[in-house]
Amino acid sequence: MGTEPDALEAAEVMARYCRGDAAAFHRLYAMLAPRILAYLTGLLGDRAAAEDALQLTFLKLHEARASYVLGADPIPWLYTIAHRTGLDEIRKRKRSRVRLSKDGDLPAEPAAHITGTAADAHPDPADRAGGGAAAGALAALAQLPENQRQALILTKVHGRSIADAAMITGSTPGAIKQRAHRAYVTLRELLGRKEVA
Repeated sequence: MGTEPDALEAAEVMARYCRGDAAAFHRLYAMLAPRILAYLTGLLGDRAAAEDALQLTFLKLHEARASYVLGADPIPWLYTIAHRTGLDEIRKRKRSRVRLSKDGDLPAEPAAHITGTAADAHPDPADRAGGGAAAGALAALAQLPENQRQALILTKVHGRSIADAAMITGSTPGAIKQRAHRAYVTLRELLGRKEVA
């Protein structure tokens, strides 16, 4: 699943940061921000919101650095902070008001490409037409219950271990396994139906 930062190196950099080394923060950010941003983008489905949540995540890390246990792997801890920050954003969205058109209808949601840009601004004609494989996969992913989608994104997309995913979500390893499996089965069914149609 790529070259994720080594836990020992991340722990050493985090310890330096906790001792006041400003350069260590920049190193920690460079090591972990791309992975955390990818996770938040998958969780929120919106690149701009994910970038905002990433900044909040590192701000929360900075504020909580005194509670970090020196020598511990900071990666699951940071994912947990990011996860909870993302959930806060989801809750905030649910509380925001829905604006209706003048006719009293819900406005059509603009189509987006997997990169987060507007679908009509992307050069891929298959995705613009709404028939691209990525669009189908994202649509199927959006139909999953939130806890199943989170388990699947953490374990299958981001390659986190079952134990890490459980810690990040505040769940148990058994629940994460079950949710990821159910999400996988449901996605197969949803994508299979689209291939047949």
